[in-house]
Amino acid sequence: MTRRSTFTDQSVTYGAIGATLDPDLLRYPPAGFRPAEDSVKLGSGRDRFDRAAEELMTWGVQKGAGFEIVDAAPGTGAQYTGITYGPDGAPLADQPAARVEQRYGPDGTPYVGAGMTATLKPRGRRRARGIPVLVVYVVDEPERVGFAYGTTGDAPESGEESFILEHRDDDTVWLTIRSVLEPRGGIRRMFSPRTRRRRRELTTRELRALHPAYA
Repeated sequence: MTRRSTFTDQSVTYGAIGATLDPDLLRYPPAGFRPAEDSVKLGSGRDRFDRAAEELMTWGVQKGAGFEIVDAAPGTGAQYTGITYGPDGAPLADQPAARVEQRYGPDGTPYVGAGMTATLKPRGRRRARGIPVLVVYVVDEPERVGFAYGTTGDAPESGEESFILEHRDDDTVWLTIRSVLEPRGGIRRMFSPRTRRRRRELTTRELRALHPAYA
């Protein structure tokens, strides 16, 4: 069964919440935002998928990319089930919200959950500003897991990034990272060589974070 949760009642710094779910993201990104999608093969087999899923859902990509996870606060755990309408065709005032039990990694670390907030602080850079984020949706399927977070405060970029792990029909395991981001300074800075290079370097570290070759 597919479980997908999403939260729009907390403040994020962009309007297109859930944009990383759009299959046409690369062709039709939100106005003013730079879209990106990158994938890496992590291996094959159920064991590889399960191990990678544990790492992913306990901030393994972010930690492997050089961030500390600070000020983490749990989400509500409510699962988004779509909008329910009444007999008159109008959305019900009280929308149903299923809940799922909090899960934990082998060392007791809580899994990333819907509505969770945290700050990503560059490791080893004491004066560097952290990036405050809100988990806007979680995907939990038998062969597909992951989450996306959006920026919630002052940061070099504004937008959303998703990290989805798949166990495909050919038994291979893939991590796909999608993003829609707007650098501070607007479209002019978006296309600057320095901005694009720094984003590319970060994405490369994220793609390597769960790969056995770089463990």
